[in-house]
Amino acid sequence: MAKSTITYWNALNKINSGKWEIIEGTNGLLEQLTLAIDEESGDYTRLSRFKPGADTESFGGLSHEYPEEIMIMKGRIYDSAFDKWLEVGDYASRPPGEIHGPFKTDVECVVLEMSFPSQGRSTNG
Repeated sequence: MAKSTITYWNALNKINSGKWEIIEGTNGLLEQLTLAIDEESGDYTRLSRFKPGADTESFGGLSHEYPEEIMIMKGRIYDSAFDKWLEVGDYASRPPGEIHGPFKTDVECVVLEMSFPSQGRSTNG
């Protein structure tokens, strides 16, 4: 199976605001919008939107057993694991297991994420 496809549309246009999903446990300050997904492999592309004042300290740092790429599309966000403010155009290609976050922002920030669970490290040793 392959990732889902869709013709051109503007995910950031206000008319599409109802398509975003609030991420549980974030008091509505963090949302996600899946752009494409391969239901079989789990590989996906999505946008994450951090509203002003969002802070993921309660979630702690994150890591995944699979590679992930991110790019800041709007605003800025602070990554505590790297002690760094990330701004529009900043990009990372994270290897499996890399710790990132917690995150906080003082302005709206939109992050493009491309995640590849199909390329995850085996937990069977």
